[in-house]
Amino acid sequence: MVQQSLDKAFAAVSDPTRRKVLVRLAEGPAAVSELAAPFAMTVTGMAKHVRVLEDAGLVTTEKVGRTRVCRLGEERLEDAMAWIGFYQRLWERRLDGMEAYFTLGLGKGETKEDEA
Repeated sequence: MVQQSLDKAFAAVSDPTRRKVLVRLAEGPAAVSELAAPFAMTVTGMAKHVRVLEDAGLVTTEKVGRTRVCRLGEERLEDAMAWIGFYQRLWERRLDGMEAYFTLGLGKGETKEDEA
């Protein structure tokens, strides 16, 4: 279930418009019409992007009068960041291991054959 949620989240942020919407919503809530304005996009067009983000759990919406207000869906963002963080730590450990290997002298043009 978590993997499927992450798949939806990463698919949603594959679109540059939706990434920009998330950046805007990081500043605070906004109406769909406000989100559409910088893109010279119709409200209907932006609503489709918002729906994809909402289905992925990256955005929540609330109807306030005649306006649909969007906010970041922090839980799914935290899940995505945890997934990214796992791989970041993995690669940091691997690169630290390479650094240690080269620091021991094997990376200075020496080979095990030279030592024998």
